[in-house]
Amino acid sequence: MRGSKGTRGARRGRNGEAIAESINFGPLERWIGFNLRMAQEAAFQAFSRRSQEVGEGPGRFATLTLIGRNPGISQTALSLAAGRDKSSLTPVVEDLVRRGLVARKRMRDDRRTYRLNLTAAGRKTLTQLTRCARQHERNLDAIIGRRDRTRFLQILKRIAAEIE
Repeated sequence: MRGSKGTRGARRGRNGEAIAESINFGPLERWIGFNLRMAQEAAFQAFSRRSQEVGEGPGRFATLTLIGRNPGISQTALSLAAGRDKSSLTPVVEDLVRRGLVARKRMRDDRRTYRLNLTAAGRKTLTQLTRCARQHERNLDAIIGRRDRTRFLQILKRIAAEIE
């Protein structure tokens, strides 16, 4: 993973700058968890740059997609699907509601439960973000390779399902 400044194999910092070759990563160089985190951060930042014109980032894209694909989803089910605890997802949902992208409605039979739906503005924003995400996925496909994509996704899903 080491590379000279500006080379493709060099680790990148938060702003995309190459990290000096003199950094010794020790065992981190070969640890899956560290490299998984570095890849996630790089992918997150790349999507953030791509979606900057829309004004939403990767986390909001996932939230809007899950609500859009699951009309009436509860906040509890949404937090499980997004892999986030309810307390960290609540401020995100509140912000989306405040900005008119998501409608939140209490259930008659259980006043503690909210059902979530996209508004017209939310659907428009999701459409714009989906365009960004498709280009981002094409870029990832160019790195991973279409042949390895299915296996790579299987491995990631297995890690998410089986890690203790």
